[in-house]
Amino acid sequence: MLIDARIIGTGGYLPDRVLDNHELAEMVDTSDDWIFSRSGIRQRHIAAPDEFTCDLAVQAAERALESAQRNPEDIDLVIVATTTADQVFPSTACLLQERLGIRGGPAFDVQAVCAGFVYALDVAHRYIQTGGSKCALVIGAETFSRILNWKDRSTCVLFGDGAGAMVLEASDSPGIVSSHLHADGAYKDLLCVPTGVSTAYDQVVQREAFTEMKGKEVFRWAVSALGDAVVEALDANNLTEKDIDWLVPHQANIRIIQAIARRVDMSLDKVVVTIERHGNTSAASIPLAFDEAVRDGRICRGQNIIFEAFGGGFAWGSMLVRY
Repeated sequence: MLIDARIIGTGGYLPDRVLDNHELAEMVDTSDDWIFSRSGIRQRHIAAPDEFTCDLAVQAAERALESAQRNPEDIDLVIVATTTADQVFPSTACLLQERLGIRGGPAFDVQAVCAGFVYALDVAHRYIQTGGSKCALVIGAETFSRILNWKDRSTCVLFGDGAGAMVLEASDSPGIVSSHLHADGAYKDLLCVPTGVSTAYDQVVQREAFTEMKGKEVFRWAVSALGDAVVEALDANNLTEKDIDWLVPHQANIRIIQAIARRVDMSLDKVVVTIERHGNTSAASIPLAFDEAVRDGRICRGQNIIFEAFGGGFAWGSMLVRY
């Protein structure tokens, strides 16, 4: 019989530096009203020049371990979801493993951009289900500000830096109930960083590896795909929106979040929204939002939660969690 996996601890970390819309308007042709009306964002956190993805991940991981009342030696699997790894190799997960004093178990990164955390959580769940892990640390961590063109107002106003973490442990009761992951590379050019070490080494060296996005096309695709993914999670478990206590969406755009809530007939009062203060932190957005809602008492044990995320690739998916 397959083992279940439960979330036993959460943690989050945001860099100290806050960049609000008014300051951003001094850097690029935009305004607070323009940004907020289109995205729902008022501010975002930006990593310090000497602060890197692994540094953010360490902070979130330590808080998750404290929340779970577990020590580093209890962890036998480390997965980091990130698009902004510290190095080409070794993985950020290996760097994190060393920083935390975790030894011997598997450690690797997952790259599915903004959908990365649900992908990573799914992988950890399957490790635990099949006996490959008993206690896993799963982290979404990004310094997305490093791959932004700060002269491109269509992208630089949207993203921020941060990290969120969860500790999963083997359990005899359901935790991660089901996951529903998808990808379609046919849409790769709509949201991407079109450079890399292999294909455009000179541009990477010259620090010209920037995010590019065709916003209108991405918006339409995201609303459709994420609405379908939430419905898929409900249908797979014979549930309706009334059975769900909280929707924890990827924090990409408030209009996307609102459209999905309308699609599944769910009140925004049951949706965890942090985008106004965090911006889009890519793979970190779901664990950051979840950690905040757990710590302020909104999300409680025994509740049904749906995670959903959409990112470049395109990659997207949903997950039903019983917390």
